[in-house]
Amino acid sequence: MSEFESEIPPAVPASVFDDADRHWMQRALALAGQARDLHDEVPVGAVLVRDGELLGEGCNRNITLHDPSAHAEILAMREAGARVSNYRFPGATLYATLEPCAMCAMAIVHARVARVVYAATDPKTGAAGSVFDTLVSTRHNHRVIVESGLCADESGDMLRAFFRSRR
Repeated sequence: MSEFESEIPPAVPASVFDDADRHWMQRALALAGQARDLHDEVPVGAVLVRDGELLGEGCNRNITLHDPSAHAEILAMREAGARVSNYRFPGATLYATLEPCAMCAMAIVHARVARVVYAATDPKTGAAGSVFDTLVSTRHNHRVIVESGLCADESGDMLRAFFRSRR
């Protein structure tokens, strides 16, 4: 099985996702397209939402910003923090097109994000169940609800095509 194919079954059946989940994941996918098309970055997008309101959004920019921490999830949380004047987001859901890495997962835990919905699994560096279980570790004082598989094929196809074009 190639990179970004679903090797791990979705954490929840796709039927549990509602129209709002689908809407926000589509926005994250559009941001992933921007990362690819505008910035020539790995196509990953993320949005942070609370009570139906967009708090922040981002797409991968670590290459163009020369910043190893400029992953889509981090940029979405930075924008949210500036918008709400806080570094914590209780009750918020983060939608990401790729399973968060360990760096992003720990930032999500520290930010007290309530829920993460991600599309494609990352069998090499995923920290939401694929390689590490950072978001749900009992060692932390905050655990995140993790749901996966929403738009996994679309996200995985975008990632595979991006890397195929680089070979």
